[in-house]
Amino acid sequence: MDPRQDPPVSPDSPPHHRIFSKLASLLSARWFMEILQAIFFIYLARVSTSTYGEFMLAISLGSILRLITEFGLNLPLVGFLSQKDGDPQEFLTQILILKTGLLTLAYLGAVGFVTWQQYSPPLRQFTLIISLGMGLEALSTTYFTALQVQGRQPLEGKIRAIAAMVGYGYGFATLLGGAPYLAVALFKPLETLINLVGGAVSVGLKGMWRWPSLAGLGATLRRVFIFAILEVTAILFNKANVFFLQRYGGSEGVAQYSATYQIVDGVSAIAANLILQSILFPLFVKFWDVDRQEVTRLARMSARWLLSSALVLMIFLAAESDRLIPLIFGPNFGEAVWLQRYLVITIFFSFLHNIAGFLLISMRLERLLVAVYFVALAFNLIFCQLVIPQTPLWGAALAIILTKGGMALVTFGFIQKRLRVFPLQDMLVVAAALVLGLSLYWGGLFVLRRGWALLAAVLVMIFFLRYCWRRNPLMRPRVPRT
Repeated sequence: MDPRQDPPVSPDSPPHHRIFSKLASLLSARWFMEILQAIFFIYLARVSTSTYGEFMLAISLGSILRLITEFGLNLPLVGFLSQKDGDPQEFLTQILILKTGLLTLAYLGAVGFVTWQQYSPPLRQFTLIISLGMGLEALSTTYFTALQVQGRQPLEGKIRAIAAMVGYGYGFATLLGGAPYLAVALFKPLETLINLVGGAVSVGLKGMWRWPSLAGLGATLRRVFIFAILEVTAILFNKANVFFLQRYGGSEGVAQYSATYQIVDGVSAIAANLILQSILFPLFVKFWDVDRQEVTRLARMSARWLLSSALVLMIFLAAESDRLIPLIFGPNFGEAVWLQRYLVITIFFSFLHNIAGFLLISMRLERLLVAVYFVALAFNLIFCQLVIPQTPLWGAALAIILTKGGMALVTFGFIQKRLRVFPLQDMLVVAAALVLGLSLYWGGLFVLRRGWALLAAVLVMIFFLRYCWRRNPLMRPRVPRT
């Protein structure tokens, strides 16, 4: 028996598969990396607003490169590596070749883009260095996917933690030492290189250099194409306004927008990635063909508490923006304060759309979702071109608010019509909670300090929502039909 694999489970014993220990390993590494990254960028923002904006611009371009390179290929890789009669080394080689080709094309496109935008030579070099580091992350995730299939998540967590420590340690050292920003930018390629080498050595390199068949490469691409289009289109309409903002508002404008959007989008990402994608989406897929009533119940349950959470977070982030932004990023981010008060609405839109999006995929309506994404991208680009040149910051904020709001309206509206996920009474409860919370907060400001008024409003909202949901319980799950 391979000691790295989970021990066999008897039919009579409950399956455990060390799920919690594996999840803890990955979450520990992720949060360690996120904390280091947050501290690094907060320190950078306090040192230089314009340089922080340039870093955010480079990160945005790098995010696009990474998703184009990923192209949804890790999903079929899990299936390939799980096949008992397959050759895992051949599959790994196949995915690595495809990703390398995609990264090459994407990076050439990035070079052309920054040249077309007429960035200054230092900014162009700086952006391409960080973008390359982020693009190469897609290669390292190939090895990490193999480790996950083997049940070796603790090893993956260690590699990621070491890479983050070395990469961001180098970044801090160069910043504190006053090194040129081109030298500081090498922190990302350094982190990625450690992940790449560590993953390759852990998985093993034996037999990985046999060229796979072109037919196999083509079949793999066709299998993941529609999901890859979804991911790439999503990152484009999420980041397009940043590039328009750089052109018409400069690095200072990008810095102001990015300071608040990092907070707002981070909240949405947690819900989408950790809760919906990792926990609820597999359940939607599992029950869609056998018990659609259970899918509706799960969707309604998730909509209830996600939208309730969104209301609380929106009120808190909007009310405390003038304290939160200066506390985190320093006194030079005054524009970010008022931006956050408007951008918080995207949390609500994102929660709605993410619930609907995962349901559409479960219902095998990916093509409908792709159509919505293409329309959203087209609208976003046209709006950015027309509005951001006239009013850069406000235009960038409106672009993402209207794009996400329109997508939520279309996708959740379709799901609502098809499944009745969120009945009218639940919508009225959410609306009443919002009105109640805002009324208590604004009214409480006349007699209480702001912090106490906010606390009272949030607590009353939570108790009101809890009371309403308990009075109108969800359907009890039924035994799935076989």
